[in-house]
Amino acid sequence: MTNSAKTSDYPHVFIDVLRQWAEMIKIEHTVFALPFALSGMILASPTIPPLSVWLWTMLAFLGARSAAMTLNRLIDANIDARNPRTSMRAIPAGKIKNAQAALFAIGSFALMLWAASHLPPLCLTLSPIAVIWLSFYSYTKRFTWLCHIALGIALGGAALGGWVAASGAVTGSAPWLLALAVATWVSGFDIIYASQDIAIDQKEKLHSIPAHFGLARALSISSALHLVTIACLIVLGAVLSLGPIYWTGALLVAVMLFYEHSLVKPNDLSKVDAAFFNINGYVSIAAFVSILLDKIF
Repeated sequence: MTNSAKTSDYPHVFIDVLRQWAEMIKIEHTVFALPFALSGMILASPTIPPLSVWLWTMLAFLGARSAAMTLNRLIDANIDARNPRTSMRAIPAGKIKNAQAALFAIGSFALMLWAASHLPPLCLTLSPIAVIWLSFYSYTKRFTWLCHIALGIALGGAALGGWVAASGAVTGSAPWLLALAVATWVSGFDIIYASQDIAIDQKEKLHSIPAHFGLARALSISSALHLVTIACLIVLGAVLSLGPIYWTGALLVAVMLFYEHSLVKPNDLSKVDAAFFNINGYVSIAAFVSILLDKIF
């Protein structure tokens, strides 16, 4: 191969490497939680927050989420290698080395801390709690079926973080209602996603609500959690006296969650991907847009 031919391959190699890292941290899943983190920021502020708050909040979220996903992939690499659905992920497939992933996670946490240092002091004060929880939650499925709740708390904390980024404090019931709405929403859809892995979870002696309770009861638990999500959004709107645009968004979220559960049945999991990826992305975007427009208008 000539030098010019090798040079022409560099862009393709670079793009392939970027694709591997983006897949590892599931960058497309950012649409699930970032809009709620920004929603917390908007709700906590009397006006639209300044651009600097948006920037540092998004960077802090990017660092936290990238670190958490990388650690999740690193911690679960051996399990993923034995699961046909996940065996081709970057780390078990040998495309990304463990040391590289570990360094990336450390760098991502450093980004989070740096960004938090540019936000109200409480953000940096609470950062160690975030680091500990984001490092810990991936282990929970090894000893409790409440692992879905642990993940929900992690993303609910992102909404709480957005609130603190704008206000510098956590006062009243509103931020906790938003955090609980996000936590139950995430826990509910994670149960649906985990329903694909009942057999491997039982074989590996891992804990999950579907593996522990069976599919039918697991989906009922997921539905109950999403009812709590809807209730929290209703109470949140009442507590903050939000306007009709917010209520339209909350209604749309409720409709989409009900539709999500209509797609997944104990005897038919063929639409899990549509329920997990598509609808939940629309849920977070609808909530964010309605909260933003309600603030503007």
